[in-house]
Amino acid sequence: MPSTEADALIRALVRPAVQEMRAYHVPPARGLIKLDAMENPYSWPQAVREQWLGALRDAEINRYPDPQAADLKAALRRSQAIPDAADLLLGNGSDELIQLLGMALGGESRTVLSPGPGFAMYRLIAGFTGMEFVEVPLRGEDFALDMPAMRRAIAECRPAIIYLAYPNNPTGNAFDAEQVREILDLAPGVVVLDEAYHAFCGESFIDLVPDRPQLLVMRTLSKMGLAGLRLGFLVAQPAWIRELEKCRLPYNINTLTQRSTLFALEHETLLEEQTARIRADRELLLEQLQRLPAVVKAWPSRANFITFRSRSGSAATIHARLRESGILIKCLDGSHPLLHDCLRVTVGSTGENRAFVDALAAVGEG
Repeated sequence: MPSTEADALIRALVRPAVQEMRAYHVPPARGLIKLDAMENPYSWPQAVREQWLGALRDAEINRYPDPQAADLKAALRRSQAIPDAADLLLGNGSDELIQLLGMALGGESRTVLSPGPGFAMYRLIAGFTGMEFVEVPLRGEDFALDMPAMRRAIAECRPAIIYLAYPNNPTGNAFDAEQVREILDLAPGVVVLDEAYHAFCGESFIDLVPDRPQLLVMRTLSKMGLAGLRLGFLVAQPAWIRELEKCRLPYNINTLTQRSTLFALEHETLLEEQTARIRADRELLLEQLQRLPAVVKAWPSRANFITFRSRSGSAATIHARLRESGILIKCLDGSHPLLHDCLRVTVGSTGENRAFVDALAAVGEG
């Protein structure tokens, strides 16, 4: 087929690194039990929803939102126990924060380093902000950090940014805390501790921020039940926040997100109760997975999902059969050499977990 004028312009103008990329794909999930995206399965009680709608009633959507989101920042500082000596930057989810870091620190001579398998956006955003991405494989048996390899890579690549997801996505484990501190000592640039799943982990590095100028801690409220609001935040020493603010587009946190998040933080007990339920159901689901014939290995998780390995060559079949049964999980097979035959399931509600286990058991028996 002959090239169109648009194709010719794209080849001439779009950076080759971007042309070689694939857009991040989110599969459709309408009509399915959705256990593929690490979401909180619980909505708010009707009475709370009515109060929330009341809080939005007088929102002036004809006006731009508060550009600094001052009230929201104050509420997050209280809720998330952010040290007084640290400051915070708000983003449209963690993805925008990763993009801002790439814009501020990027360039053809700069490197992003991260253990892998890891969060796909680290590599993707490094690519379209002009940075080289270097992955250091995790240990295959337990997905722990390979510290000799990390030390070598840090010394050789001198990365501007090191991303450490704590707990890690898609493996669910939390890296050894002393090894994380060693990486902080070795890093020539910044170390971004991505604590997206902190609510399910029980550990954090946020208290180290005032004493560690190279440490930036990133969090999101998506996993706690506010995924639709798309709010992430970065905690760092004030000097870093001042520089990153220069790359942030104005009004990036809209009025409805600001109002809704403030309301949610006023009802934080409800979110904490849901999070505690998910943590308990996670342990039950792990026990059930470990007893199923379709599962070769299920790894313990500190997040709100579990990654498991299926029988050799069966991951794609299991994924397809579950979808036919109305259940959507994530097939990790083929995404990384260490994830061969692996799938990942989000911890859902009690009924959703039961439906998933029953369907997986039926696949294993078939």
